[in-house]
Amino acid sequence: MASPTLISSRSNPLLQRLRKLAQDPSAYRKLGTVWIEGEHLCEAYGKTGLPIAHAVITDAAWQSPSLRDLASRAQSVAVVSSALMASLSALESAPPIAFAVAWRGAGELTPNCPTVVLDRVQDAGNVGSVLRSAAAFGFAQVVALAGTAALWSPKVLRAGMGAHFGLNLVESASADQLPTLGLPLLAASPHSHVRLDQARLPWPCAWVLGHEGQGVSAQVLAQCQLALAIPQPGGQESLNVAAAGAVCLYESARQAPSANAGTS
Repeated sequence: MASPTLISSRSNPLLQRLRKLAQDPSAYRKLGTVWIEGEHLCEAYGKTGLPIAHAVITDAAWQSPSLRDLASRAQSVAVVSSALMASLSALESAPPIAFAVAWRGAGELTPNCPTVVLDRVQDAGNVGSVLRSAAAFGFAQVVALAGTAALWSPKVLRAGMGAHFGLNLVESASADQLPTLGLPLLAASPHSHVRLDQARLPWPCAWVLGHEGQGVSAQVLAQCQLALAIPQPGGQESLNVAAAGAVCLYESARQAPSANAGTS
């Protein structure tokens, strides 16, 4: 068990470094460290068995046996006041515990792996929601093209609710790399005349979800075997990219051979 260190100064070098991670969405790329905050995310990360460089826990949380045990899995433990923890967090209510862990790097594409491609999706909440849907519906890889929100930023991590830790994540990819997936690419497009519910979807595949306002770029769309529209009888183009993505991924999972095994 790591011996805790009590930190009471805002100017402590470790806290200064962690504060940058918490407040700058892309700082993890420069520092090689990811900031994970909140009991749920820390528990989810702890289940991976991967090393935890630093745990930061409030003095009140340190009195909780379960949180103390969680923090003690780290190589070093810092105990701070709730006010100091608040200075590290962008949340309205500061979390009781947070981890600083090694960034996995930009990642490498895995061929023939059910994939979601994010084409310049910029809202952190949307990106995190798509990661959750990918994990739920059997898509094991998410590829973020350049211009997409930073996958390991604190906001995307919070929105992902732990989905990050079970996915192969690739950042800053280019459209030129997509053929290496070796999969048919499917685009979600409200302008298509082909309806999602009337198409036979290939499996495995790679779904492409585009920019919130501009959709999938022409360069990427040209590589797609199918562009599919979600029927919306209640009104056109009323779904945001995260909701549209969830519908598309669900339909692929529903049609996948494994989903229909044993049925007649």
